[in-house]
Amino acid sequence: MNVTLAVSLAGMVVIGVLGFLGRRGRSANLAEWTVGRRSFGTFTMWFLQAGESFTTFTFLAVAGLAFTGGASATYAIPYIPLAYLGLYFLGPKVWRLGKEHHYLTQADFFQERYGSPLLGRVVAVMGVVFLLPYLQLQITGLGLIVKLVTGDAASGVLSMVLATVLTVAFVLWSGIRGVASTAYLKDALMILAIFLVIAVVPVHFAGGVSAVFRRLQQTDPQSLFVHTGHYDHTWWLTSILISAIGSMFLTLPHLWPPLLSARDGGVVRRNNIFLPLYQLAIMLPIIIGYTGLLVLPRGTEDNAVLLTLTARALPDWAVGFVAVAAAASAMVPAAVMCMGMSTLVAHNLVRPKGPRTQLWVNHGTVIAAAGLALVLGIVRPDLLANLLLLTFSGLAQLAPGLAAVVGRRRLLSTGPALLGMLAGVAVVAWMTFFDVSIAHINAGIVGLVVNIALAALAQLLVGKPRQFGSSTTRALAAETAD
Repeated sequence: MNVTLAVSLAGMVVIGVLGFLGRRGRSANLAEWTVGRRSFGTFTMWFLQAGESFTTFTFLAVAGLAFTGGASATYAIPYIPLAYLGLYFLGPKVWRLGKEHHYLTQADFFQERYGSPLLGRVVAVMGVVFLLPYLQLQITGLGLIVKLVTGDAASGVLSMVLATVLTVAFVLWSGIRGVASTAYLKDALMILAIFLVIAVVPVHFAGGVSAVFRRLQQTDPQSLFVHTGHYDHTWWLTSILISAIGSMFLTLPHLWPPLLSARDGGVVRRNNIFLPLYQLAIMLPIIIGYTGLLVLPRGTEDNAVLLTLTARALPDWAVGFVAVAAAASAMVPAAVMCMGMSTLVAHNLVRPKGPRTQLWVNHGTVIAAAGLALVLGIVRPDLLANLLLLTFSGLAQLAPGLAAVVGRRRLLSTGPALLGMLAGVAVVAWMTFFDVSIAHINAGIVGLVVNIALAALAQLLVGKPRQFGSSTTRALAAETAD
């Protein structure tokens, strides 16, 4: 076993142990396991919310997109600040509704606000189906990280198995508190690793950051601009827009448990002021991607750019440290995704009677989801690739439905909201699977246009929506309390 692999595996074990130490007694029910008695303060919430946003995408894909698409990679910088601008107002409202009506999941919101268990189940199914490929991406990305830094495919598989087992174990044992404990370490490691890489790699290969851009201006000036082609201005702008909408309206189901675990709405609002500072870190992998344009052949796998350069520029122990940070950026989001899917199944789809039975169903779902993602990541890593393309654009179709009922008045009835949602997903699936491009506009935006138009037309036909009642709220509260 070489030094890099040893450091990587040891780091994963430390992350897992920290997750185990996060437990604060036995969880009596699913609510305590999922949202931790809604007691987290500003410090813990900061790391929880940042932990779910900064994944292996931060380490691998942003640098890879800069390598293949040049300045188009900068779309990843503004969308999170734009989303948090909206969440400054929306986040505390969602938290208040969750506290008042005992939400545990995204589907609870739709069920209570529309008074429709059917809509809640549809949203739950969408969340599980679309989130599974994203979970697989974290596990597969972790294996790729270790494979690239060690040069050994078997080491990559070993790391995937170890990380998945550790993640499942601490999630089952500690719930949201275990995720919070690992999030502290994950963010510290990620920031240190990114600054280490940016301090060494550009200097090693080009003489410094400024030298990278001077040389690119001479050898590849087109890469410094958003240019024509697939990654053109339209793609750049609509990618920012759909990403901002998806994040602002909490369309990914794993964003809900951390938000609902806050102590009060003020904690949520304060974090939404300062969390955009994390986007400064996104700029650094972009610089590494640009460095790759000077060093690596054009046919290099885009997701391999950052770690390939790191392995060439740093000593083995430092490469191992970067691999641990990258592994943490996969394990912590994967833990939250497992929680997001399992609570949807146990609380909204299966609905077993009794708190202990519900916890057993929940825990079984965690094991099943993580196990399926691991097996597919090892045996068929490309099987869910197309479905992954639907994850963000498809789930973004929930945004109009959420926006229509987050205020004091309901703007849509259940039927029109469901019709628009399903039509939007169908459009996104059609454009994705049949490779349909409409002027390089992101498929999610096209889907949203159809979604909103059909929902509005259907609402005009059925008349004014019925306003909020209390029957579904009481039923939801009773289910949560059981």
